[in-house]
Amino acid sequence: MKEPFVITISREVGSGGRTIGRKLAEKLGVRFSDKELVDALQKKLNLTVSGIEELKGKKKRWMDDFIQMVAPVPMSGMLVDGDSDYINEYNLSLSVNDVFEAEREILKGIADEGSCVIAGRSGFFVLKGRPNKVDILITASREKRIARIMSKQDLTRDKAEQVIEIVDKARDNYVLRYTGQSRYDARNYHIVINMDYITEDQAVDMILSYLGR
Repeated sequence: MKEPFVITISREVGSGGRTIGRKLAEKLGVRFSDKELVDALQKKLNLTVSGIEELKGKKKRWMDDFIQMVAPVPMSGMLVDGDSDYINEYNLSLSVNDVFEAEREILKGIADEGSCVIAGRSGFFVLKGRPNKVDILITASREKRIARIMSKQDLTRDKAEQVIEIVDKARDNYVLRYTGQSRYDARNYHIVINMDYITEDQAVDMILSYLGR
């Protein structure tokens, strides 16, 4: 792909989608956007991650996956960061819609800067209509996801199941609210990969093969 391109990676928590996105970007020699988007969102809104969580948690708690992505910790510590000052910078004038609009602006800005792989953030919808865009969904069975979360975050099975329930519900609500579509609708993607019987590297190779065609 010689022209600038964008690849969006939507994924279920525990499916390995973020790792696939990072490895894919490395193979392609392009920018991988994940945590930098969170950092930019915090800076733009002048909020800590906990502050954004406090704001959005009153509507739909899809921010839990932000917490998991920035600083993976057991569920008991997911919703706080030990910084009592975040309450002082909580801006009552902000709404969940403000956060979405800021996120969309940042996402488009990243895509405008050149070829990249973007993890999550409803990129398949926000960047709809952009030329040379490939949308990918990474999924896995519940048991596979539980096992991965237990291993990666050193959690008990019960805690891993809680992570899945919270993040799934949050992402489902968020995508439906702002796109009017289910994030599981295969028509939103060029490729849907189930990770139950393949490795992350094999998934990357499958995507590269598709791009080559």
